[in-house]
Amino acid sequence: MLRVVAADPASDDALRLIAQLDAALAQITGDSGASSFDPRDVQGHGAAFVIAYEDSGRAVGCGALRVLEGDTGELKRMYAQPGSGAGAVILAALEQRAIACGYRRLWLSTRRVNTRAVGFYERHGYARVAPWGRYIGREVSVCLGRDLFNCA
Repeated sequence: MLRVVAADPASDDALRLIAQLDAALAQITGDSGASSFDPRDVQGHGAAFVIAYEDSGRAVGCGALRVLEGDTGELKRMYAQPGSGAGAVILAALEQRAIACGYRRLWLSTRRVNTRAVGFYERHGYARVAPWGRYIGREVSVCLGRDLFNCA
């Protein structure tokens, strides 16, 4: 059984998981993605950083929610250790948190070459959306989103 708890993105468990995510992304995409994450963005109203723990207390995944604009939130730094099953649990927890924050939709960006991540999000109801901000004109990125009324 997994439990997902709010956490400080500067905690030891968070830093260890983010380092694992950075290494995995660097291997898959050639870029760790670290430059697109500011821990301050996932603290405060409308934001969250969560960690998934096994019953043993071992941290096996993380994810973040931040304000994007208006009633749209953005998912960041989603990671689950392979075989842990934490990805879907973390995603569901962040979607529920987003609903509680009043968001009507969630968006995210990942690299096209990260087909495992793209497939994961598509299996969970995310579809392509127009790129925004730093992702406009970046052919290496794919932007996905989901309306949250389908999550309630």
